[in-house]
Amino acid sequence: MGVIRVAVIGAGAAGLSSARHLIADPARFTCTVFEQTGAVGGTWVYTDQVGTDEFGLPVHSSMYKSLRTNLPKEVMGFPDYPIPEQERSYLPAKDILQFLNDYADHFHVRERVRFYHHVKSVTPKADGGWTVVTVDLKSKQLQTEEFDAVMVCNGHYSKPFLPTLPGADVFQGQTLHSHDYRTPDAFKGRNVVVIGAGPSGMDLCLEVARGGAASVILSHHWPEPIKTRFPDNVRQAPDVARMTERGVDFVDGTSAPCDLVFYCTGYLYTFPFLSDECRVRVVDNHVQPLYKHLVHIDYPTLALVGLPFYVCANSLFDLQARFFLRTLTGQVALPSRQEMLADTEREMDLRRAKGMKRRQAHMMGPMQVRSFSSAKFIRFTGRPGRVNRGVLHYKL
Repeated sequence: MGVIRVAVIGAGAAGLSSARHLIADPARFTCTVFEQTGAVGGTWVYTDQVGTDEFGLPVHSSMYKSLRTNLPKEVMGFPDYPIPEQERSYLPAKDILQFLNDYADHFHVRERVRFYHHVKSVTPKADGGWTVVTVDLKSKQLQTEEFDAVMVCNGHYSKPFLPTLPGADVFQGQTLHSHDYRTPDAFKGRNVVVIGAGPSGMDLCLEVARGGAASVILSHHWPEPIKTRFPDNVRQAPDVARMTERGVDFVDGTSAPCDLVFYCTGYLYTFPFLSDECRVRVVDNHVQPLYKHLVHIDYPTLALVGLPFYVCANSLFDLQARFFLRTLTGQVALPSRQEMLADTEREMDLRRAKGMKRRQAHMMGPMQVRSFSSAKFIRFTGRPGRVNRGVLHYKL
């Protein structure tokens, strides 16, 4: 077997981890990382820009200025590169970005990154492998290259999901998605309705309330009121039934004036550079056809790294990268196409039995150990390792 040429799309945490393991085995792999910005770190890179960047591309990062991690640093490192010991556990975003930069330098990833290179298309070749077309955003030059495998690491916090609400066309106030939020300045003195009570909705509800909003209503569909201690200018309400010219109506029949509807409604998986021939489908945020949320069942030299959420992300990226690379070298034999499809359907049946919806197909939480580290489920003789000082270690 010759050296396997691998394209890595994106230099966020998933792309850095993928490249780190490719670089570690030069006898088997060579890699090129394509990054459309000028920095590593992906969504951890803060920018004041919203909308489109200087090249007319959608701004990738959803980072806001005050963000701190909602996971302790002890579970945010990589298995072989933990976050250094320090007094704080919940770190500001700039510290995580510095950690990722240190990781990139420690493992010599940075020199493999082509910055300001936007991937325009990825297409499977008839005889195997992939054709990747990129554009140098500074010189505007197109380049077409061939690779044996592709690792898609473009993240999933960049394309906002905006629900369609009745009356949105008549609403006279402002709307904003959390993707475009940076500071609470624009919320001062305004009546705000926050839609969504996930991690971002909870965090930003508190921030805009403390930042001077006249009132904040946290609209959600949790069956019971959230027990967080909110400031006095915050109250909770059920789902929004419709928007009116100057306010919103809720499903319980109540109404409230509103100057600004703040959508904290999550994101959509998007892969605009994957050609139709790749046959990647996203149905209600379920990406298919993938084995173990990672390997394309019909094109097993294509991996979509980092789709699962509610996970220990960096440990997951590391494990996914190592598993995929071993499938490329033949150290791990994938099941047949029929077996992979059946395995995927079995997992969806388990999720349906738990009352989960299709859009929760990649949501993990307590399911992540079963899905990613069990030898029984990945058909490999490796086993999950130990937990040491809060850092996940795996043995493959």
